[in-house]
Amino acid sequence: MALPSSESSHEAIYAPLVHEEITRSSSESETEPLLDSSEILPSVQSNRNGVSVFQGLIERVQRTVRGSADDIGWMQRYPEMPPVEDGTLRCLEIIDAIRHGVHRLPNSVVYLLVPGLFSNHGPLYFVNTKTSFSKMGLTCHIAKIHSEASVEKNAREIKDYIEEMFWGSGKQVMLLGHSKGGIDAAAALSIHWTDLKDKVAGLVFAQSPYGGSPIASDILRQGQLGDYVNVRKLMEILICRVIKGDLQALEDLTYEKRKEFLKKHPLPRELPTVSFHTEAGISPAVLASLSRVAHAELPTFSMGSQSATLPVVMPLGAAMAACAQLLQIRYGEKSDGLVTCRDAEVPGSVVVRPKRKLDHAWMVYSSLNDDPSSSEADASQVCEALLTLLVEVGLRKRQELANKDE
Repeated sequence: MALPSSESSHEAIYAPLVHEEITRSSSESETEPLLDSSEILPSVQSNRNGVSVFQGLIERVQRTVRGSADDIGWMQRYPEMPPVEDGTLRCLEIIDAIRHGVHRLPNSVVYLLVPGLFSNHGPLYFVNTKTSFSKMGLTCHIAKIHSEASVEKNAREIKDYIEEMFWGSGKQVMLLGHSKGGIDAAAALSIHWTDLKDKVAGLVFAQSPYGGSPIASDILRQGQLGDYVNVRKLMEILICRVIKGDLQALEDLTYEKRKEFLKKHPLPRELPTVSFHTEAGISPAVLASLSRVAHAELPTFSMGSQSATLPVVMPLGAAMAACAQLLQIRYGEKSDGLVTCRDAEVPGSVVVRPKRKLDHAWMVYSSLNDDPSSSEADASQVCEALLTLLVEVGLRKRQELANKDE
């Protein structure tokens, strides 16, 4: 009998094993899924998380790029806001008269100057203006408020100032607020108008971000790329720990907070108001200039109980020019470096729009750098002119109200 070949023997031996393996594998595949669902779900969830993170990043980029473009000048788009009146020419006439020795400010009122943000670190802020007013026989005070505090906190303090000045002199108070000082003063009148309406003669806003500030908004807006480096925390450290202020002071100047506040506390229509805003020069010469400086005193960290300050000199002119150029390039808006011209025009006010290039810090460093022989008015003369214009606006408004009553 012939023996089977080695090949056929191999097949004979292994064929049942192969068939058995295939059968077992087939039966297992019928009862078990190809992939475990516990392995699929984390993969899908991971993909979804990746898409969500990417979408969040895109939204942050869009919000960062858009910035304050939709908010700048928002008051001018609201039909319920009263229109403004141009008082530039009249103000320039008053300035010219002042420079020729004609002073018309009455002593029948007392004057309160309200400085802006970080004024506590500028020891000469408004001092020259007060001195100039005193030489004319006018009663003038500088509000000693903590300018880095919130708007509502300063509003209460300014209310107390007004009432103390009124009861002490028997005269109405006329206010001029620079930058955030104008916002603080306006808040005092809006919130406490019932108590103050017979004690106040009017308010001048000098370079005040009444509608809000794009600088403050862009720094503190939530949901931006800056959240990744926690810009808000950095600002909190700077304002709260270094400058000893309150972050709420900066938040109160954002568009979001200003809209909320003005909706709740609108400025009284019968209050005489003047708005003054300027445009900073952004020429290469200004950007490179270190001649326009401001003196400041910053707190130092001391081991002892005695607090100390460190005097510093800052090139504010160049810094404001750089900020103004940034706002011009990014938003196409004219500004003084911190406040856009459109946001500084208070609805219902008489607006002064000088062509002279003046940045936001001019009111601070003017007292140090202005030459008495200069052909341009200094800060004290501009303040005097603005308040003189306010007196005229008040007389006209009272006459209009009297005519309506008749």
